[in-house]
Amino acid sequence: MRIRKPFAGGFIGICAVAALAGFSPQNYKLPSYKQSDKVLHFIAFFALTFAFYWILETNRRKVLQLTFTVCTIGLAFASEIVQGLLPNGREFDYYDILANVLGSLLAVALCNWYHKRMLERKRAARGYGAVAGEDIDEGDVELGESLGGQESGVVRSGTAAVEEELDRWDENAEDWEDTDVPDNTNGKAQDSSGDLADNKKRSD
Repeated sequence: MRIRKPFAGGFIGICAVAALAGFSPQNYKLPSYKQSDKVLHFIAFFALTFAFYWILETNRRKVLQLTFTVCTIGLAFASEIVQGLLPNGREFDYYDILANVLGSLLAVALCNWYHKRMLERKRAARGYGAVAGEDIDEGDVELGESLGGQESGVVRSGTAAVEEELDRWDENAEDWEDTDVPDNTNGKAQDSSGDLADNKKRSD
């Protein structure tokens, strides 16, 4: 598991800006849309979640679970709770939490969709096909993780299967050269000797 430093730096930077804006005194005017800062909350958590999703190089399912837990649940609620506890004149607002969660959910959905499409294209380029109804996330091939063997739930292309079948062709069958063929030589010899004896008797 590796860390993508550009995304990690972007996440830290967005967190710093959001913290300075959200935890600042009330007399500090934040950008707003129609006297509401809900759009700002939505955009901030969309950007936070987007950056956090791509920090870790691991399989899609783990990234999805971690991002949802940390950003959509943890930061979305904790930021508003801390803001209400600080003596900065700001009040706890449920609608701010709603805006945070919606922005984070949108980022998670978009990143997860793109991540899945990226995996499918990579597998298709390598000649693999996912079995219908199964989600293959044991290793993200496009993230540089080496797979120890064939992926679980993956079938190989038709050409590979045919080649393997030809390699194993008739390996358990008996060799036709080694099979016992009835020996009719003695019978033919006896018939010949019998014919010679009959001819000799007739000549006598």
